Amino acid sequence: MDAVWDAEGPVTAYDVQARLQQAQQRTWAATTVLTVLSRLEKKGLVVSDRSARPHHYRPVASRADHVAELMHEALGETADRSGVLSRFIGGISAEDADMLRSLLRRDR
Repeated sequence: MDAVWDAEGPVTAYDVQARLQQAQQRTWAATTVLTVLSRLEKKGLVVSDRSARPHHYRPVASRADHVAELMHEALGETADRSGVLSRFIGGISAEDADMLRSLLRRDR
């Protein structure tokens, strides 16, 4: 997903393949990349434009939106929301705590 999120626009499997090779110094087969993109599409993380060849893929949501949704899901799975939030806040840096305070003040 990082290769799709980091792109400035829609990407092809070949674009993703090149980005992965550059980032990981490893060659991925185009068929493997296509399989992963297909699975990401089935999970609702990317959408494809199949009107042209090769197909172009783009993320359904931004990285920040996706991570926020994961956090909401994790929080929704507990009966002890206070305990989870307390442990989360206790584990963040002072800078992140300041940012969180600022965001909470701004949204009120």
